[in-house]
Amino acid sequence: MPPLTGAMTLTLQDITATQQAYPHVFMRPLWQRLQMSVLWAVLGLAVLGSLWRTGFFDVAMILNGLGKIGRVLHFMLPPAHHGWLGEFCYAMLETLAMALIGTLCAAIVAVPLGYLGAKNMLPQWLFHFGLRRFLDGLRGVDTLIWALMFVHVVGLGPFAGILAIAVSDIGTLAKLYAEAVENVDARPLDGIRAVGGNWLQVVRFGVFPQVLPIMLSHVLYYFESNTRSATILGVVGAGGIGLQLADRIRVNNWDEASFIILLILCTVVLIDTVSKTIRLRVIQSA
Repeated sequence: MPPLTGAMTLTLQDITATQQAYPHVFMRPLWQRLQMSVLWAVLGLAVLGSLWRTGFFDVAMILNGLGKIGRVLHFMLPPAHHGWLGEFCYAMLETLAMALIGTLCAAIVAVPLGYLGAKNMLPQWLFHFGLRRFLDGLRGVDTLIWALMFVHVVGLGPFAGILAIAVSDIGTLAKLYAEAVENVDARPLDGIRAVGGNWLQVVRFGVFPQVLPIMLSHVLYYFESNTRSATILGVVGAGGIGLQLADRIRVNNWDEASFIILLILCTVVLIDTVSKTIRLRVIQSA
């Protein structure tokens, strides 16, 4: 087959000859196709088995559940606070304080752990492996489980929720920080070392300016997420708006429950708007 140069037009004969000369390029080997077929078959069976085991094919149960949801939505409209607006707002502020302090504590503690967990900052394999497994253990336990543990340790109230949020987020944020540090551009770091900078100066002037926008973005996102998590933590005794919501659901005051849900949604939207503005300003100034 003649070489392809310039604006030469491929003919059907050229394509056929190329397919015959390089069949592995146009079609995967038989064993690879069989392997993919087996993997797709296993995945399909797993999905079907999960749907069957969880009652997804029980049409009567689904229709009955949809009817109950319709009745609950009917009772939730229109939302009302019945004079509890001040208490709901105070509980919402308590939830925000819980999320803010827990996220802030986690963000501060996660900074040194993130640097120590980055391979390009501390290349000792054994320490790096032990630290990463420790962080896996922290984030491997759900925030709700941490809250149940801390409620038994420090008692009911927002302090248990703060500890639960902080401990859980330390493992996650430290991992995200470490990955951000490992992906920094090495040229500024080499320049600081070339002029005699020590390890701390490399971290402060070479690494930190590059990862600050990423770190701040993660912190703001987790603050928004923890506002929702703090709501759930109130159900297990951590206080805040979650306790008010659980009480209304328990006694079937669905109109007040819907008002609380709308209050939570408005708060989350406000936090998202503010955090987006902060992120844009930091990224533009970085």
